[in-house]
Amino acid sequence: MKSSRKLGYGPGESGWGRSAIAVTEPRSKKHRIIVADDQEEVLQIVTATLRDGYQIVGLAANGRDLLDLVQALKPDIVVLDISMPLINGIEVVFRLRTDGCCAKLVCITVHEDRDFVEAAFAAGAHGYVLKSRLASDLIPAIKNALDNGFFVSPGV
Repeated sequence: MKSSRKLGYGPGESGWGRSAIAVTEPRSKKHRIIVADDQEEVLQIVTATLRDGYQIVGLAANGRDLLDLVQALKPDIVVLDISMPLINGIEVVFRLRTDGCCAKLVCITVHEDRDFVEAAFAAGAHGYVLKSRLASDLIPAIKNALDNGFFVSPGV
């Protein structure tokens, strides 16, 4: 049986009605993923892309809630936006690495600037995927990260 529990109360920082959700399902052999983005449409695209091959265990709309979810749920993979409210994605990556988090971290973004790529990898990310290339690049980025490799969307 699938259920969800809301983490955080009120309208959420993102304005779309929630700030974090932990999704609880029976244990599966699929890799466990938390997805974080402040845009509902992006969350829907990412979860639809990953639904068949991975277990989505949590969603967050800002960096603060993402940190709480990662600590509570201990995912294998975190897919996170770089430009989130409260705490940006690069700072979240840095804090997770500093705290000893072993999850593979894949950044998603609209930023094509090389400085953002370098900052993400310096903080400890394993992947850097442009939102315009989610359909083609997200799964390869996650697979590379799980194999201890790195991935950057072409054209960056």
